[in-house]
Amino acid sequence: VLHGEARRGRPKARSAAAALRRLNSAVQYVPYRGALGPRSALRLVRQYDIVADCSDNVPTRYLVSDACVLAGKPLVSGSALRLEGQLVVYNYRGGPCYRCLFPQPPPPDSVTNCADGGVLGVVTGIIGCMQALEVLKIASGMGSSFNQHMLMFDALEGRFRNIKLRPKKPDCAVCGDNPSVTCLQDYEAFCGSSATDKCRTLQLLPSKDRISVQQYKELLDEQVPHVLLDVRPQVEVDICRLEHAVHIPLSKLEEKNEESLQYLQKRICEEKQRTDDQASVHVYVVCKLGNDSQKAVKILQELPAEEFGSVLAKDIKGGLMAWATKIDSTFPQY
Repeated sequence: VLHGEARRGRPKARSAAAALRRLNSAVQYVPYRGALGPRSALRLVRQYDIVADCSDNVPTRYLVSDACVLAGKPLVSGSALRLEGQLVVYNYRGGPCYRCLFPQPPPPDSVTNCADGGVLGVVTGIIGCMQALEVLKIASGMGSSFNQHMLMFDALEGRFRNIKLRPKKPDCAVCGDNPSVTCLQDYEAFCGSSATDKCRTLQLLPSKDRISVQQYKELLDEQVPHVLLDVRPQVEVDICRLEHAVHIPLSKLEEKNEESLQYLQKRICEEKQRTDDQASVHVYVVCKLGNDSQKAVKILQELPAEEFGSVLAKDIKGGLMAWATKIDSTFPQY
């Protein structure tokens, strides 16, 4: 709801400032171009009375929260993914900070951001307006209702609900009685992921278990026997697919769905017959970006050999979006 098509190619900060000036030119807007980092965060935060976190990645959330604690500033934090949103006010009137609720970051491969999972713009707009309301309430001295509660919004059901939060933790690493975090650190290393809202690039497999889209194209051109397994959700397969791919969603593999595994076993056996049973069958796994395919390869590597035989599973780096940019420019990108 903030950015329009005209902002394409412009930094978000400058686009946001321009849009806000059109709404109210009497307010001073200061855009900072560039990623927030440990070297600049504390200096910036100290200049302001209230911070609103609208970031889309875990390292930045830890960075902003720690900076607000060290600077003694309240943090109005909003997040949205798909059709859900959340709002919390951290480090305010004795309430908890982000680390109080999440002392340790989640595993990088378990985190879905907007670039991967998608988000409806209306949801971010609703959460953003709620953040603005809390900023105004805090600035005016009215106080906030969300320093001890988390607001959760379900757009699909059209429901809001409040969840009572645990109080501030005395042993919190940054806001506790004896903090161990007294300066900003390397949050990308701490979280094991990049501080960006762009599509994630995970590295879950060794290089020997991965091939590039160019290498896979060569296999196709040489008609090397194999099975291509597409592990995307059905809704994504309906958008575009490689016609020769076998489709089994990652969720089915993770739950060891019997019907899906039997189907995969059948296709592997059919391909094995083409090789006169003289060689192992290669299963190449593809997804949108090359992240879920790595998870699927790990699952395939653990399948019992007595049922599936000798299966060599590898993932295709970069997934179908790499295929679209490097191999087939007519392949749809989404």
